[in-house]
Amino acid sequence: MPSLHDPVALGGVTLPNRLYRAPLLECAGNGPDTPAILRRKLEPAAASGVGLIFQGATIVRGEGGCAAPGMTRVHDPAFVSELTEVTDTIHDHGSHIFIQLEHGGLRSMETWHAGYRAEHPNLTQLAVSKPPGFLRALDRLGVFSYTPHVLSTDEVYDLAADFGRAAGHAVDAGYDGIHLAGANMGIIQQFLSPYYNRRTDEFADGFRFLETVYDEIRTHAGDVPLVTKIPAETAAPWFVRRKLSVEDGIELAKRAANLGFDALVPVEVSTFWDMSIVRGRFPARAWHLEQLEPGYEEVFGGRMRARAVEMGNRLQARRFSDAEGWNESFCRTVRAAVDVPVLMEGGVRTRPQIDRLLSSGACDMAGMARPFYAEPRLAARLLADAESAVVCASCNNCTIPQVTGADGVCRTPSVLRRRGEFEHAGAYDPK
Repeated sequence: MPSLHDPVALGGVTLPNRLYRAPLLECAGNGPDTPAILRRKLEPAAASGVGLIFQGATIVRGEGGCAAPGMTRVHDPAFVSELTEVTDTIHDHGSHIFIQLEHGGLRSMETWHAGYRAEHPNLTQLAVSKPPGFLRALDRLGVFSYTPHVLSTDEVYDLAADFGRAAGHAVDAGYDGIHLAGANMGIIQQFLSPYYNRRTDEFADGFRFLETVYDEIRTHAGDVPLVTKIPAETAAPWFVRRKLSVEDGIELAKRAANLGFDALVPVEVSTFWDMSIVRGRFPARAWHLEQLEPGYEEVFGGRMRARAVEMGNRLQARRFSDAEGWNESFCRTVRAAVDVPVLMEGGVRTRPQIDRLLSSGACDMAGMARPFYAEPRLAARLLADAESAVVCASCNNCTIPQVTGADGVCRTPSVLRRRGEFEHAGAYDPK
């Protein structure tokens, strides 16, 4: 069985080890400083020895579709060509970088971000079908604001072509591969999910959209390594009757592998954008940092609504505890059913856990996301010390402020102190 230090091939790319930095929100925008921001956020992981970096969700269109403030758009080839300095930097450290492509659909900021909606009153949300009744009820109550545009068949093909063109721009800029955001309630999951997809045309089978995106990427980007998340909606609330089961997720994984995807990332998620994505403790510090509180009121449309979201975080944190490796069972089952590498993330927190996952056949690579906020050069410790564990406390003080456009960084004093101790001891120096 493989070890963490063994190389692994994803398509035509051979990675030096089996540790990867999972997608995070870099929030680098689309300005003249974007390449520098991305280098600042991504280079530490590469310099510390991580085998693969997934640059977080980037939007394939020039308008709409952003699920969080500051997400980078990759529709413009002239702009994307400037990201060559990012890919060159990663390659100089012997690492590889894939870019994650996304469109938020009904999850987009024009749905939930009051300030953004006020600035862009004419934006609609791309919808696979008419929004489910529960979301329409929240719209009537004023919790969200839906002005959905249900995609016609031709428009679905156009959206898939946008994914393909964005992939082509990225490969021209030196990205080693493409990662599709197939979960976390993005447009791809909305096509795959029976909760959202009630179409009557050829895309009633949601996999048909993923298949069309695949074909467009192959047309525009060639035989580049292609990875996608595979969702199972096991974390959906009890009242959601139509959803993707684990068995559905396994079938999707088989179809994706047979289609030609070079690797799969099975994840157990919800039908909503909730704390099933970032499981762990209630982000108490994030909600009470004085400099962020006015931002929450702008985002959610007032102090009372902001406090309602805070209470929702508190309740969901109880439901979605930070269980170790919450995607392990799903990954293990998928890996037994397909003949392409399976990547696992979600609650991976220690080197012994990684060694066990790899040696027992649960996955072919192990990834972490939030721990890289806490320790940008985390890979050096994990690769050098067989007993190492992350300092990340899964407290979500890093992620919640990002709804205001704040930087994705660790804000927990005890975690930062521990990181400082490791820095002082030289633990982040690559061995």
